[in-house]
Amino acid sequence: MKKRALISVSDKSGVSEFAKELVSLGFEIISTGGTKKMLEEQGIPVLGVSEVTGFPEILEGRVKTLNPLIHGGLLAKQDDAAHQKQLEAHGIEPIQLVCVNLYPFQQTIEKPDVTVADAIENIDIGGPTMLRASAKNHQYVTVVVDPSDYETVVAELKAEGETKLETRVRLAAKVFRHTAAYDALIADYMTNLAEEATPEKLTVTYELKQTLRYGENPHQHAAFYQKPLGSSFSIAYAEQLHGKELSYNNINDADAALQIVKEFTEPAAVAVKHMNPCGVGTGKTGFEAFTKAFAADPVSIFGGIIAFNREVDAETAAKLHEIFLEIIIAPSYSDEALAILTAKKNLRLLTIPFSSVKKSELKLTSIEGGLLVQEQDLFTLDDAEIKVPTKRQPTPAEWEALKLGWKVVKHVKSNAIVVANEDMTIGIGAGQMNRVGAADIALKQAGKKAEGAALASDAFFPMDDTVEAAAKAGITAIIQPGGSIRDEDSIKKADEYGIAMVFTGVRHFKH
Repeated sequence: MKKRALISVSDKSGVSEFAKELVSLGFEIISTGGTKKMLEEQGIPVLGVSEVTGFPEILEGRVKTLNPLIHGGLLAKQDDAAHQKQLEAHGIEPIQLVCVNLYPFQQTIEKPDVTVADAIENIDIGGPTMLRASAKNHQYVTVVVDPSDYETVVAELKAEGETKLETRVRLAAKVFRHTAAYDALIADYMTNLAEEATPEKLTVTYELKQTLRYGENPHQHAAFYQKPLGSSFSIAYAEQLHGKELSYNNINDADAALQIVKEFTEPAAVAVKHMNPCGVGTGKTGFEAFTKAFAADPVSIFGGIIAFNREVDAETAAKLHEIFLEIIIAPSYSDEALAILTAKKNLRLLTIPFSSVKKSELKLTSIEGGLLVQEQDLFTLDDAEIKVPTKRQPTPAEWEALKLGWKVVKHVKSNAIVVANEDMTIGIGAGQMNRVGAADIALKQAGKKAEGAALASDAFFPMDDTVEAAAKAGITAIIQPGGSIRDEDSIKKADEYGIAMVFTGVRHFKH
């Protein structure tokens, strides 16, 4: 039986060599358009699709392979007598191998100046149809979508005269993943074009970035996937300069640190442990910011993650070198800083382009049997309708402390309380079942430093007990959403102690 291979690819890497090997193994090559031209230039004998179908390419190439003379050859069961009889009756020859990859839709839509017309024109129709047909008929057809599989296919053809069924199953599964991901990108693009916020079906696709050693615990299998066209300002697209592979917990913690440090425009340093900040500091330099973040909680920072929004210099690196840390994240490192930090074999050093556009992405949270989807919490004090219901207004210094506390409390697990002054956190209470419990932890950590400091709460006070505790610790200003039916009790208690209280009107729960 004559063996035929249909080759039509956008990604032409390695395809000439692949085609030459197939010809040497007795395959007749069928091809289209640019692929056909390239193979001919390489001296490879090629049969045009139009020569097979007897029908020209039409509609600017939109229709060329959508023909029974092609798809009959792809979908026929080659050991079925009835199928073979129909092929003979219609002059259709079987196709045993298909090598196709698709129009570059993703590369097209990621161009900043892409037009809708360009995007639509790069939606492949014939390619996915041939791939799906061949993958469905993998019992008889070898289908290749990834150039990395060329070598395996050639090796098996040389050794056995055909590919193994297990290989064809694996390649077919890869094809369906490939076409599903391709369609997911198109669906997302069209959904955004139609401005549909909650479509009846949500199709998402991610690409494997890293197989992880384990998940949250050593007995849990895990992997790290990144989103095509995802934000470059993310851990998924960070560059690792040094250190061990990131773990599941590392990635979660690093993401938490990045989300906090991006709140600041002034030099800032953020220390994170178990996805909660343990210390945040700001200053005129990165070194000054880190010194304050470290002083905020010198115990919890041990084994933690540090994120900077400024380059790490030699002075800062020397200080960092004294502490056991898992990860450092920064826009860049000076040569001297790298020399100091890379002396620690396992310390992971990541860089992220802080100058890149920090685009908002939907937050996806998996639950058993489902998925929760929401917008990111990007609300800042600049968006808030600020009210000061107490008799006393905050002083300029208190305002700075309130702003810092409000930026940080948004990223602390609820119930959350943050005690801060104008340039650092001094107490953090996270993840408590009641608000006064979170306040007790934060105030106890702050100790005497709470005197004259500000307190931030992620949600309103259901009663005045948190204000009472804050006042007794020496807090002089409080920021909270307000909105409780008992707000008046908290306001009266604040006035009783001369505390300035600010209402933002917005809650910042983080579960």
